[in-house]
Formats: sequence, C-alpha cells, structure tokens
Amino acid sequence: MDNQQLQKLVEEISLKDFQKEFKHQAYFNPRLRTTGGRYLLGSHNIEVNKKYLEERGMEELVGIIKHELCHYHLHLEKKGYQHRDADFKYLLKKTGAPRFCTPLPSNQIKRNRNTIQYICKQCQQVYLRKKRIDTNRFVCGKCRGTLIYQGLKEKEIKK
Repeated sequence: MDNQQLQKLVEEISLKDFQKEFKHQAYFNPRLRTTGGRYLLGSHNIEVNKKYLEERGMEELVGIIKHELCHYHLHLEKKGYQHRDADFKYLLKKTGAPRFCTPLPSNQIKRNRNTIQYICKQCQQVYLRKKRIDTNRFVCGKCRGTLIYQGLKEKEIKK
C-alpha cells in the first residue's frame, strides 16, 4: 500500500463510518516509532505508521485510521477531540474505533534486550544501563559511592 491508496482508504472510511468528507492529506510517516498514527492540529493531516500494516495487518490499520478520524472530525467541529473528552470517547464507541493501538511485536523485542547492571558499593543503589560506563569516572548519584559492575541482566517486559 502506498500513500495514494492510504488516502483513498481514509476517505472511504470517513464517508462510510462518519458520513463526512475527509478533505486533507493522509500519508505514511516512516519516523513514527511507538504510535500507530497521529492527527496534526495545524495542518489537519493524518500520519500513519506503516509498520502496523506490515506487522498487524489491515484490521489494525483501519482501527488506527478510525481513531485518527475521530480526532479530525471532532477538532473541525470544535468539540472535545482529546483522549480524555467525553465527545471523543462517545465517537470512538459509536464508530468502533480502538482507544489505543496494540503494541508492535518488533518494539517488544527491542524492549527485552539485555541491560548492564551496576550497584553502588555503599548504598546498594542499582543502576541499569544499555551501554557500559567507566566506573573510574562515574560515581553513585545518591551517595557518591563507588559503582561495581554486576554484568548483563535480562530486562523484564512490563505488562
């Protein structure tokens, strides 16, 4: 799917589910990492993360588009378009749009990488780092004690 096909899909969903036209641009933004999409308040355009189409499929993409269209139409009507607003929650429910998108499996793998653990000799404060640090240069931020390298630790995924 390219940007033209995405534009056509967004226009179709807008007419079918919202009975309103989508008059702005919808396109894939390759820089989006953790969000499925976003509605831009200034330009009224919608950006979508293409990874969701590749990893989660068309159903997830349609849900993201519906979610962003809820922001779009409510903002243009000068109603509550933010996640906390009752108008937004009502329109999500009415159109069957998800409130949040499902996390990408590729992001879960990245979060589960090994981390390096250091412990302060004096106060036992634990420090987790992605990269090794020079223990001769750095000290504990809590008590200024000496840091001891503990080795690689498997980082747990928060659920």
